[in-house]
Amino acid sequence: MRINADFTQRTIVRYATQDWVASPSAGVHRRMLDRIGAEVARATSIVRFDPGSAFSAHTHDGGEEYLVLDGTFQDESGDFPTGSYVRNPPATSHRPAAAQGATILVKLHQFDPHDRTEVKIDSTKAQWTDVGAGVDVLVLHNDPREQVFMERWAPGTERRLDASGGLEVFVISGGLSDGSDHLTRWDWLRLPVGSEFLASAGPDGAKVWAKTGHLRDVAGAPS
Repeated sequence: MRINADFTQRTIVRYATQDWVASPSAGVHRRMLDRIGAEVARATSIVRFDPGSAFSAHTHDGGEEYLVLDGTFQDESGDFPTGSYVRNPPATSHRPAAAQGATILVKLHQFDPHDRTEVKIDSTKAQWTDVGAGVDVLVLHNDPREQVFMERWAPGTERRLDASGGLEVFVISGGLSDGSDHLTRWDWLRLPVGSEFLASAGPDGAKVWAKTGHLRDVAGAPS
């Protein structure tokens, strides 16, 4: 299966236009943003767990990172409420579930094979940094290969992000415009290596999750 697998192209997936697709586990549904592979795949997805649903225990050979968008996500290591960001590096395993239901943004098989850094951050309790001009930043992960962060933009704020090594932006709430498109809640934008990104927050401001630098290593992306 190949979904939005040309990493040389600007790609937008709008949450409102997609349908949920059932996964192999009962009560777990997905909206696929990009994917290369079958059930075990390099994938970026929005995944919805109905109350009481669970995935069978499995190992993430290529790593897993996720952001909890709604509800509380769970595994053997604890509960992760809305706003939690987690990195489970290669070779880790778990049995995810959601007793009361949850929706997550999840990326699979996209880690450096040598990365063994575990991350568990509750963004609602973490210390954000005011960088001025109506922007607060929370760095979630930073290494020579990639940076992952969340930002809050005040209404009307103009913000430039580094897209030279590729960029993904996911709108958690509010909305933004980048001169070409307007993105709203749970919309996802991916820009190829060598891009530029300059956007303005809408009248309700914007909260975004973003990842930069990581697309240099993707097969098919420009070097």
